[in-house]
Amino acid sequence: MSKYTKQDIMKIVEEEDVEFIRLQFTDIFGAMKNVAITASQLEKALDNKCMFDGSSIEGFVRIEESDMYLYPDLNTFTIFPWRPKEGKVARLICEVYRPNGTPFEGDPRYVLRKVLEEAADMGYRFDVGPECEFFLFHTDDDGRPTTNTNEKAGYFDISPLDHGENVRRDIILNLEEMGFGIESSHHEVAPAQHEIDIKYTNALKAADNLVTFKLVAKAVAQKHNMFASFMPKPVYGVCGSGMHINMSMDKDGRNIFNDYIATGGVSKEGYQFIAGLLEHAKAMTLITNPLVNSYKRLVPGHEAPMHICWSEGNRSPMIRIPSVRGEHMRVELRTPDPSANPYLVLAVCLAAGLDGMKRELKVPDPVDCNIYEMTKKELLERGIDVIPSNLSKACHYFEDDEFIKSVLGEHLHSKYLAAKRDEWNRFREQVTQWEIDEYLYKI
Repeated sequence: MSKYTKQDIMKIVEEEDVEFIRLQFTDIFGAMKNVAITASQLEKALDNKCMFDGSSIEGFVRIEESDMYLYPDLNTFTIFPWRPKEGKVARLICEVYRPNGTPFEGDPRYVLRKVLEEAADMGYRFDVGPECEFFLFHTDDDGRPTTNTNEKAGYFDISPLDHGENVRRDIILNLEEMGFGIESSHHEVAPAQHEIDIKYTNALKAADNLVTFKLVAKAVAQKHNMFASFMPKPVYGVCGSGMHINMSMDKDGRNIFNDYIATGGVSKEGYQFIAGLLEHAKAMTLITNPLVNSYKRLVPGHEAPMHICWSEGNRSPMIRIPSVRGEHMRVELRTPDPSANPYLVLAVCLAAGLDGMKRELKVPDPVDCNIYEMTKKELLERGIDVIPSNLSKACHYFEDDEFIKSVLGEHLHSKYLAAKRDEWNRFREQVTQWEIDEYLYKI
């Protein structure tokens, strides 16, 4: 059931003195875009008549087929609390449609909604609770972001060690004013690194929440003369930022991953869902870890998972089942990072899990020891594989997995792959400072 009607939104805009409305959507990489309209154009937008140039958006369409329309999701209407109280600014998250009234196949939100509808046809609801890490850095005298921080805080530290505590507090207060449920927040392992955990909800809303969270974090940090960075590994020698995804499936009001009778409390569907994630792990990596920089996080020694295996409680594999059981039981995927497009991440996670359930895939034995301490021989003997070690290898597995291609659709799959190969080639051609320091005077 809809939270708002068109009339509700128009009434709120008038009563709250909302002057500008942002019609938001994302490109294929999850970058937030918007068309801003004034309140006088709101009725037109609510009637799905707001057009924009799709050829200007990364991964969308060619110039000769550029007309696209924005269809607002009325449930996403909210007012930005950090903007001026006079002439307020609100937003609506939109899906992208073609002029003939059909959904645009390259719209990431549509891709997720399509997989969610498949799950719904099977009687399932997919719920998600994301844990998003990020850094708060100083800006320079011109307001440009740096990677500088003068704090030395670590895991769970508080002020005065934690210099970002007030920024994190203001981010949460703004999010709660926008209707978010926040589970918890804390300082993370690395200096200037933070985590805010968003309350469990249905997957579409969770993805909307994640793109909104990043927008709010950056806007609030800017007011404190700081910069919120969701780059996976902005600083060498410390932990990078992850975006752990906690998932569960509900059918007829029951968490189907839970089994009160089975040993360990995990149902066969729960194990099959995990098996599906493991089956498609290599191809999914280009979606969950989409940058050259993503693979600087996925290295030994900094708590990031690299091995395609699962565990009950152990945090070193890519998938774990946290200790909680019953209706709150969940499966946690630990590989994604916050640079990923959340719509596509949740789409491939759900599709892979459903594939495991449909095919009744058998899950391998759990890895309950610290996998970081296992030798290559031990890993080989247990048949434990690793995710791709760089963007180029991730592109290879992404291209070859026909199942992932079917989930994303030919258009988005090909555009995404071409852009990521171009990104890798541009990186490969660079001469870095490390190479100058390592080789210039030796050779």
